[in-house]
Amino acid sequence: MVNIDVFNGDADGICALQQLRLNEPFESTLVTGVKREINLLRRVSASAGDRITVLDISLDKNREDLCRLLEEGAEIHYFDHHYAGDIPSHPQLTATIDTSPATCTSLLVNAHLEQRFCAWAVVGAFGDNFDNSAREAAAPLDLNEQQLDQLRQLGIYLNYNGYGATVEDLHFPPDQLFRSLRPYADPLDFIQQSTVFARLKQGYEGDMEKGRQLQPEVETEQYAIYLLPAEPWARRISGVLGNQLAQEAPQRAHALLTRLPDNGYLVSVRAPLETREGADELCRQFPTGGGRKAAAGINHLPEQKLNTFIDKFREIYS
Repeated sequence: MVNIDVFNGDADGICALQQLRLNEPFESTLVTGVKREINLLRRVSASAGDRITVLDISLDKNREDLCRLLEEGAEIHYFDHHYAGDIPSHPQLTATIDTSPATCTSLLVNAHLEQRFCAWAVVGAFGDNFDNSAREAAAPLDLNEQQLDQLRQLGIYLNYNGYGATVEDLHFPPDQLFRSLRPYADPLDFIQQSTVFARLKQGYEGDMEKGRQLQPEVETEQYAIYLLPAEPWARRISGVLGNQLAQEAPQRAHALLTRLPDNGYLVSVRAPLETREGADELCRQFPTGGGRKAAAGINHLPEQKLNTFIDKFREIYS
């Protein structure tokens, strides 16, 4: 039997897996990538009896390979909060999927484990921009405001590290980042003892300083659109900058379009935090789009589709 862990390379995917492997500390084959690489099951082969855990990637985007792996005899445990479509009924599949706009994969795992490693779920929720849900989950931990802010910062930095066109854009490959977290049952110990935290903090602050100099191409009371240059720093902050803008103007939708080196755009959409609706509906209209109701994206928006995207964005959020 082979154990395989398949997880999104962002804060939510990593913190979900951290909880599970603290609970069951076995070695496994890790399959992950940049945050936007969600068709991860196509990279997995399995035999009868193999155990696969899938975290924080859309079932709908992995449906064909999920069915293939089930037919190959694998036992699959699936945790996610993105649009799933019809969930296959199969005796070897256990699916914990909740697409409600106030939860994330780390919180689903937290409930599954009966809050055993709650602090890591809080980190994942903060990283996925679920600040209110993170604070609610943290209530049993009896943390002071400084400790809670440290968990929030860690979540943001882990999430920031996942954004890029390729792994080369990132400060740490997500599998390496997960391995650096794994020895720590308490994320506050990781913050104090690991040099990884300091490196992520330094990278985040340097990139966000450049991001703060950006001005929107279009801005109304209902929405704002930003164009970012084809630079690694811009690709790294496209998601966390969108989250920050959403926090600063919760009544407004935001779209960040980062130019790609080979033409076209990497798109990040944040629905207004006051409603948390419509982002996935918008992005799924484009071939490489997907996500969840509050936050979604398009991996490659062709140059000729730019105006179409802007029109549809305005239509949904005006």
